[in-house]
Amino acid sequence: MTSVLVLRDGLPGLHPLIQDLGGAGFTVLAEVDDRSKLVQAAVQHAPDLVVGEAARPDEALFKATQTLAEVLPRPVLLFTPDADAAHIERATGAGVHAWVVNGYGAQRLLPLARLAQARFEREQALLEQLRDVSQRFEERKLVERAKGILMRARALTDDGAFELLRNASMHTNQRLGQVSQQIIHSAHFADAVNRAGQLRMLSQRLVKLHLLRLADVQPRQQQALLDDSVQRVDANLAWLGKNTSAPSFGEPLGLLNGSWAPLKTALTGKPSPDRVALVADLADRLLQDAERLTTRLQSAGSVASLQVLNVAGRQRMLSQRFAQLTLLDLLGVDVGAADRAATLTAVQGDFERALAYLNGLPLSTPDIRAALDQAATGWQQMLAATPQDRRPAGRDRLARLETVANASEALLAQFESLSTHYERSMQMLMG
Repeated sequence: MTSVLVLRDGLPGLHPLIQDLGGAGFTVLAEVDDRSKLVQAAVQHAPDLVVGEAARPDEALFKATQTLAEVLPRPVLLFTPDADAAHIERATGAGVHAWVVNGYGAQRLLPLARLAQARFEREQALLEQLRDVSQRFEERKLVERAKGILMRARALTDDGAFELLRNASMHTNQRLGQVSQQIIHSAHFADAVNRAGQLRMLSQRLVKLHLLRLADVQPRQQQALLDDSVQRVDANLAWLGKNTSAPSFGEPLGLLNGSWAPLKTALTGKPSPDRVALVADLADRLLQDAERLTTRLQSAGSVASLQVLNVAGRQRMLSQRFAQLTLLDLLGVDVGAADRAATLTAVQGDFERALAYLNGLPLSTPDIRAALDQAATGWQQMLAATPQDRRPAGRDRLARLETVANASEALLAQFESLSTHYERSMQMLMG
């Protein structure tokens, strides 16, 4: 039996509507005499049909039926003496399915109700078709974006990328659009984590390059690397500001920009011994702020494999921090000398534990394995330059300075490559 909510709007007692509805086989759930309470009553009673009478339909009534169509779509049958064409047109667009002018009659209730219901069902079917078309169109856009990511990351053709998506869809029992959205989401956060991780590394690399400039080791080369590092910090901060959510990441990004500005200023001009402590302190502030942002991005990404990318990216920072501390020892600069040995040991331990972790992961390809092997060799070269029992001097010191300069850049390049391999791996892209 069809249940009905009755709206009496300005026509009290004119027709025995409720009795006639009962006689026609409808169940009247409630009667509403205030149009502003129509939606509330519909939500409360959940009728199959809304039947109303309106003496003077106006915008307030149309807004009520429109809200009903948005909140709880139901067929609406409205009896009224109003034959205004503009009102009829407005009613049609506001969720009224049968607008009956001066046509009330008990014998007509059933066929008019069926008319309203049929129009409602047809309207809902068309809306469902439209939603389906819209969904397919949006999914197609997602698929194209995901294919572009796979083509760049995996060096695939358009057909190859689509085949990979289709296989992933079948294996995970998800729609193509869902798989594509997952890849887009993972790639976005992987890029963000990688860039924030680069800021950690650059904070320590800048100090290293500042010290090498101070020692006059390969001055032109080190100055070029320093200039490049400054540009990379600026570019990564700009990208993160543009491509991350301000409500979620605005605060750590603001701190990063605040840390970077004074460090950038301190790095200008000719290096001097009395500026080393300031540069090192400002770089450590930048490191801490970059670490905070990287951790937050990894957590927000909700992709377990982001941890692997974060660990690999952090190795870049540890390699540069170890190099920086080694240079301070070689140059005899008394910045944090009291705990430098302990710090150096701690950094070495962190690096070697992370390297063992990465070597033990099942997430591996021939490229990743080769990069890890090269990184292990580069790390041993770095350790060989570290002072042991005494501080070297003369040619020995110069040779060690050059070894640190070259080995740290080679190690950095290896972990940059490794981070890229992890970022582009299917396990990463599939979350």
